[in-house]
Amino acid sequence: MSPQPRCDRTAAWAALAGHFEAHGRGLDLREAFARDPGRFDALSLQAPEVFADLSKNLLDAATLRFLLDLARECGLETRRDALLAGEPVNTTEGRAVLHTALRAPRGMAAPTPAINAEVHSVLDAMLHYAETVRDTARSGITDVVNIGIGGSDLGPRMAVLALDAFVQPGLRLHFVSNVDGHDLARVLRGLDARRTLFIVASKTFTTQETMANAHAARAWFDAEGGTDRAAHFVGVTTNLQAAAQFGITRTFGFWDWVGGRYSMWSAIGLPIAIAIGAANFRALLDGAHAMDRHFATAPLERNLPVLLGLLDVWYRNFHRCASRSVAPYHQGLERLPAYLQQLEMESNGKGVDLAGEPLPYGTSPVVWGEPGTNGQHAYFQMLHQGTDVIPVEFIAVRTPTHTLAGQHAKLLANCLAQGQALMQGKSADEALRERAPTASATLAPEVLARHRTFPGNRPSTTLLLEALSPRALGALVAMYEHRVFTSGALWGVNSFDQWGVELGKALCTALLPRLESGDAQGLDGSTAGLLHRLRAGSAPT
Repeated sequence: MSPQPRCDRTAAWAALAGHFEAHGRGLDLREAFARDPGRFDALSLQAPEVFADLSKNLLDAATLRFLLDLARECGLETRRDALLAGEPVNTTEGRAVLHTALRAPRGMAAPTPAINAEVHSVLDAMLHYAETVRDTARSGITDVVNIGIGGSDLGPRMAVLALDAFVQPGLRLHFVSNVDGHDLARVLRGLDARRTLFIVASKTFTTQETMANAHAARAWFDAEGGTDRAAHFVGVTTNLQAAAQFGITRTFGFWDWVGGRYSMWSAIGLPIAIAIGAANFRALLDGAHAMDRHFATAPLERNLPVLLGLLDVWYRNFHRCASRSVAPYHQGLERLPAYLQQLEMESNGKGVDLAGEPLPYGTSPVVWGEPGTNGQHAYFQMLHQGTDVIPVEFIAVRTPTHTLAGQHAKLLANCLAQGQALMQGKSADEALRERAPTASATLAPEVLARHRTFPGNRPSTTLLLEALSPRALGALVAMYEHRVFTSGALWGVNSFDQWGVELGKALCTALLPRLESGDAQGLDGSTAGLLHRLRAGSAPT
């Protein structure tokens, strides 16, 4: 793939900056809706399993044209095609990035027949084993503990929670990631070693946190009278020798072109498959593949991941929004914000471009959030009346899987109301005309009204799913993957390495023996002081 221009070195970037100063900065959503009765229809679209309302964003038709011009001048379509064709777009590691191949149907040459055959060979074996465990669960295995971290934990954990309605009754899934022993101890409490299966997920079988937890789990298994380790421990790894030395004989592998944060579609998804079954796991893959085809073939102006990625650039680099809040109005998606933190911030949290040059503009925003309506009673105060404008992403599901009367309508009403309130706001005059729920005896009415004023004109996107099914979840997650690729391509960064994770890991390895020996030679004053204090066990003064 030939080099493509970085966004700030294009004519389209300069034109977009001029448009922002002349018109984009001052766009008022309330006026925009009043001027254009068709705004909702023009700025919403249906992608596979996901309907997106973009009309409450700070853009109009002209802004969209400038953003699309930027995408084309940056060679987004060329970069996308290179990704999907299996070119080594992860340039710092010289690797292809082929998570899309993990959900390509059998027989597709995506990107080659040989890769497709390999993927389906592992998939078939993994799903066969998952069904075996599910059958065993009816009389034997009742608890499955997944031990992994990062991409080996966040994706499977998020998906199992999201698809709780599809989990086999009587089968309990647990996830352990933190090297903090409190995490594993909490999970092990009350488990029966004879009825527990451990999945150790580590590509190299050397990940420090994962292996510490795996050894602790094995020691617990032995101490609790467990027998036949090979039947109770399974590995998802490519290091068969290390797994065998640990006592694992059954393993499922994956490839170096599967990045951790893009790996839930691979054998890393084994806990998902055990939880929801082979047919539902294949539906998860089918939904992701449908979004892959949408990303690959839809025109840019009607391509949902592309439009969301362009909005990210618009807000980050022109409106100077440093963060984005994700508010899923479905309790099943409670871990989606955490999953998206890794997906986006590990992918695009970079400070140099593909050529290693420092970037003069912001890249990944801080991604954060909490399920509605919990977030409304926590951080929404800042969203509505704080000094920072923070774009919000609402995710709503039309059809619930529970039968509790009236609750889902209340949930959806809250979701719609929050987006409406962010946009409309409330003027001081409106607040003054209203009677305050609790009147103040010390503040003048006009002063109290200012406390009850909402500036409004705060942007949001609403994503609607018909139901939180395996296919819909697959499409939703794939949409986010391609969105991250889009913004990263325009920023000119490598969205597929994570060197920023490595330095702390290396320093941890060096510090661990110092905690035993007390040797602080060569350490900075702060680290040395903390080391001595931890070893001494002294209480804070």
